[in-house]
Amino acid sequence: MTFTVEVDVPVPMRDGVELATNVWLPDGPGPFPALLVRTPYGKDDAGLYGNPKLPDVFALVGAGYAVVAQDVRGTSRSPGTFVPHTHEAPDSVDTLAWLTAQPWCDGAVGMWGGSYMGFSQWQAAAHGVPALRAIAPVMTSADPYAAPWRSPGGALSQDAVLTWGTLSAVRNLRRGLGEGSGDPADAGALLSGLAEPRSLHEPLPIAGRAAVTRSLPWFADVLDHPERDAFWREIAATDHGERITVPALHIGGWYDVFVGETVRSYRMLRRRGGTAAARDGQRLIIGPWSHPDGTDLGTYPDRSFGLAGSIKTAGITEAHLRFFDRWIRGRELPDDTHRVRIFVMGADEWRDEPDWPLPDTRYTDFFLDGGGRANTAGGDGVLNSATPPADATDTFRCDPRNPVPSLGGTVLAAAPGTHPGPADQAAAEAREDVLCFTTPVLERPVEVTGHVTLVLHIRSSTPDTDFTGKLVDVHPDGRAILLCEGIQRVRYRKSLTEPALLAPGTDAELTLGLGVTANVFRPGHRIRLEVAGSNFPRYDRNTNTGATIATDGTGDVVVAVNHVHHGPAHPSRLVLPVIDRPASEEPRP
Repeated sequence: MTFTVEVDVPVPMRDGVELATNVWLPDGPGPFPALLVRTPYGKDDAGLYGNPKLPDVFALVGAGYAVVAQDVRGTSRSPGTFVPHTHEAPDSVDTLAWLTAQPWCDGAVGMWGGSYMGFSQWQAAAHGVPALRAIAPVMTSADPYAAPWRSPGGALSQDAVLTWGTLSAVRNLRRGLGEGSGDPADAGALLSGLAEPRSLHEPLPIAGRAAVTRSLPWFADVLDHPERDAFWREIAATDHGERITVPALHIGGWYDVFVGETVRSYRMLRRRGGTAAARDGQRLIIGPWSHPDGTDLGTYPDRSFGLAGSIKTAGITEAHLRFFDRWIRGRELPDDTHRVRIFVMGADEWRDEPDWPLPDTRYTDFFLDGGGRANTAGGDGVLNSATPPADATDTFRCDPRNPVPSLGGTVLAAAPGTHPGPADQAAAEAREDVLCFTTPVLERPVEVTGHVTLVLHIRSSTPDTDFTGKLVDVHPDGRAILLCEGIQRVRYRKSLTEPALLAPGTDAELTLGLGVTANVFRPGHRIRLEVAGSNFPRYDRNTNTGATIATDGTGDVVVAVNHVHHGPAHPSRLVLPVIDRPASEEPRP
């Protein structure tokens, strides 16, 4: 295979800034369809070209596509100041206009890339650029409030904001120091926080990260906008589904911080895409992966998904090429009726499905039950498909100074001695401030594939607090493997835009989204629900005061006494998307 590469081509933006861009051109006379990726991590970085979660650039060029990689404004070799999200819409639109004016481009363009690289795709798609024919967002979000910076329940995704924000602050500081600005002393503060996550996350108030804010003022903006206001709506492509007219290949991982938004974007465009092609052209792939590098094999310390769990078996490059060939080049593909391909954990196999949610999903209530002593995995909490015969209340304390630690799950940077993904929850389940509700040992397999919801009837001693939930697969050997999780901040129980504090001592109903999963609970296993008041540092700690959480210090925090009612009068319940098919009706693997 032969090709030519042009390095650091200056691409002019509407304000005169020229962004550094590399262009890979296939051998031949052209013109070619083009595939654009815009990255803040360095277009020349080897990670862009060797990341197994992304397509192989050489394969894309070899298939006859011009590949264009650009440093976003203020990063690597592009001038300006990097302010997350601020310039991605106009800069993407201007870059697409420049692309289509090049003699080597045939006017048809696709976009690709993961994580932050996906934000540019969604912004471009929401602006309806005619030349943009398809996008392939990998492990990313069309609604940055919901993921990764805050959450559908209103809590701050502290691990994501502080970890990524500190890394970005380091890059901005390094750039500033090279240009004669910035404080060298900030480098030590930032790097020490990255080296020791406890020192990064534990100090209160969370707004007191001066070194981060000086090099990345955007961090303060995130804290200043806890509600989903205009600051967030302006960059949320999900609010403008009707303007998006392109098919999208959505790729995610069950333990990725973005996975809830990955499936939400797919569903939104299936219903509200601006053209028939957009609605019909949505495709979804989800495997047993997490966001950090090194999780691509589907093998974790507490759970391995076998050779099938490796991202290599998913054929990421091949999936991109099939998708782009179909929607950019217009090539009809055989056997393209299955829009969704998912890895079903427990069965540990890939499966094709016609749509998401699976059309034969049966949402099934599992009621919280017990005598009111569900604290710890050794308590009397029961999870039952039958309506409980009597009312009871379980109680736990939520102490921001001693939060329940995040163990695995959808974290970006696990604390020392822990890891992302399917981690054993035994240490959390030994705490008195964690309620556990567990089914009897299963006699037959139960498949849970789809969106998991928790309805709680609660009372608290404070005007604001958090309730968290985790769905756990308890193995016969005692491992309690996390599947999915969520949180609801009580002040946002009715609305993410209009917070409402709770009158202490009064009852309320909460609905928690616990994310999505695909798992077969095998015979001999048990289904478990954990309920607590924190999941730190995955989410920030609620100070329980009802005031501004970001500015509350250690001396301000209040211990909340939280209650969960259950029984006929207060039907707290876990709602699971159960798939019950005869073996002969299973879609093909």
